[in-house]
Formats: sequence, C-alpha cells, structure tokens
Amino acid sequence: MNLPNTLTLIRVLLIPVFIFFLSFHTPPPQSWALASAAIFLVASITDWLDGYIARKTGQITKFGKLFDPIADKLLTSSALILLVAMNEIPAWIAIVIIGREYAVTGLR
Repeated sequence: MNLPNTLTLIRVLLIPVFIFFLSFHTPPPQSWALASAAIFLVASITDWLDGYIARKTGQITKFGKLFDPIADKLLTSSALILLVAMNEIPAWIAIVIIGREYAVTGLR
C-alpha cells in the first residue's frame, strides 16, 4: 500500500461522510452545507494529489489504475444524486453527466 493508493482509499471513505453531512437535514443548515462542501473539496484534492504523486514518484499500480476512476465516479455520482434529491438540479442533468462519466470510463 503506497501513498497514492492510501489517498484513493481516504477519498472513498470521505464519500459517506460527505453524504451524511449533505443529506442529514433537508435542506441542510448552512454550516452542514459548508462542511459537506469542504469534505468534497478535500476529496477532490486527494484525487489530484494521488495522481500527481503516483506519476511523479513512479508509484503507479494496477490497484490505483482500477480504483482511482471508481472512486472519482462514486464521489461525483453521489454529489449529483444528492443535488437532485435536494431539488437543486434537474434529474436529466445528473443522468447526462453520470451517464457520460460511466460511458467514458467504460470505453477506456
């Protein structure tokens, strides 16, 4: 287990925390919404950081190649689904974005 893979796992573990903060109250109090935004930001930064470290130090693994895109899809999909549930965006937008994400990943 190297640092990039650990960051990927941290990102996956942050997803339920993000979901909890954003969906515990409907609509979430401003402090909870800000906390969920901060969690999403940290998770997004780990996405960039794990790729940067893996490429820079040559720590690219089969696990990372497989699991990093899955972690990304789980994070973005959960955010979009929650935004639909909160009536912040129309469902068709989430369907198009999520469908495109999975289609592009499937083609790779």
